[in-house]
Amino acid sequence: MISLDFEALIETVEECNTLYNEGIVSKIIGLTIEAEGIRAFVGEVCKIYNESNKVIECEVVGFKEKNVILMPLGELVGISPGCSVLPTGKQLSVACSEKLFGKVLDGLGKPLGEVKALDGIMYNMNSSPPDPLKRRRIDSIMPTGVRAIDGFLTCGEGQRIGIFAGSGVGKSTTLGMIAREAKADVNVIALIGERGREVRDFIEKDLGEEGMKKSIVVCATSDKPALVRIKGAFTATAIAEYFRDQGKKVILMMDSVTRFAMAQREVGLAIGEPPATKGYTPSVFAMLPKLMERSGMSDKGSITAFYTVLVDGDDFNEPIADAVRGILDGHIVLSRELASKNHYPAIDVLASISRLMSEVADGEHKKAAGIARELLATYKNSEDLINLGAYARGSNKKIDIAINYHENIVNYLKQGIDEKSEFQESVNALEKMFN
Repeated sequence: MISLDFEALIETVEECNTLYNEGIVSKIIGLTIEAEGIRAFVGEVCKIYNESNKVIECEVVGFKEKNVILMPLGELVGISPGCSVLPTGKQLSVACSEKLFGKVLDGLGKPLGEVKALDGIMYNMNSSPPDPLKRRRIDSIMPTGVRAIDGFLTCGEGQRIGIFAGSGVGKSTTLGMIAREAKADVNVIALIGERGREVRDFIEKDLGEEGMKKSIVVCATSDKPALVRIKGAFTATAIAEYFRDQGKKVILMMDSVTRFAMAQREVGLAIGEPPATKGYTPSVFAMLPKLMERSGMSDKGSITAFYTVLVDGDDFNEPIADAVRGILDGHIVLSRELASKNHYPAIDVLASISRLMSEVADGEHKKAAGIARELLATYKNSEDLINLGAYARGSNKKIDIAINYHENIVNYLKQGIDEKSEFQESVNALEKMFN
């Protein structure tokens, strides 16, 4: 005889959501889809069934009167008026686990070239930054393996740094050097809006087999929809947060924040936001701190972040560069002038700063870096006179000293792509130069 627990059944039925929420596509304008007949919240994922009954995932980005505005996380091809729209009641999330090591993921966190999705703990792509009062202070060094950074722009564990440069000056190469040599447990690398050709080049040439072993690459190339490029940045950040919550030292690299901002501008303009500075919408400048404040220290682990900024026309005061510089804890400027002299990495140490170097570096190190900076600045101010032969030795003691040390300092700042430089070796070489 079968016995039924009616109380348990009644409780289960009461908890069930018996409402079926389905709408239809009413209009497509540019990049946006308007759907009527559904209730959904901003950030909710909806499914559209096109004419071939293929599912196209979209995200709610706004509302227009009683209609919901969606943007696709794939192609618009095949969608027509009257197609079914089903809200899922969920936001985008990414599966995080140790299985991600050595993988290349798309902008939504799915492994490229693999049919089966990875299992893991689901992390929300739009989580909040750590509580400011629960963040540990930055008091230890994060060695990068790049002599110019370790010597002159020492980074702290949990610091957020911007790498500012024009196109073709060596941003990706510098990131590859850091990924291979930095003393971190995990590298999470986000390639946002990159050319498809550059992705494999970066993985095989700049990152290499050694760097890939402890790395996870999130790739959203320039041909992907704007929303996928935005989500690529949030996917990488969520994965970095997962490993930080495991107590690990994480390095997050994003190339580039400018293309992330351009994607958000596309979305903003498509849903009717008014353009502001250089066509960037207000949501762009609201989104940047929301993204970047999620990295840094927590009460468990750390995310040391390097964000590249592609400056338009080598103008380091353009809107995105200016906004990012105010959010981050320092900036590394790559100079086209140095790159043209075959000086790599093309880091202009006089235009760069690490706001936390004074907190983490010791006294002798800071003193040596300060002397070298002063000598570089003196030489730069008198460079035209020296090159023209108009300066006579003995006229100015400071300039004489700067000329004597200039070649040694420049040689110190140069470093081959495959040249390894331990942090203490870099510091000792800088201090020894002036002893």
